[in-house]
Amino acid sequence: MPQMAPLMWLNLMVMFLLSFAIFMIINYFMTTPKKISSEAKLISHPNKIWKW
Repeated sequence: MPQMAPLMWLNLMVMFLLSFAIFMIINYFMTTPKKISSEAKLISHPNKIWKW
């Protein structure tokens, strides 16, 4: 079995890196961000009457 030429290894690495980068980019843009409702921003603090 003949050995692979160094250029073939370089082509293989470039192809792997490109496919990995494309996969990561597609993964990043597939999920839609959740919308934050305005009700969630308002935090109500109940008034507590402390009896010491």
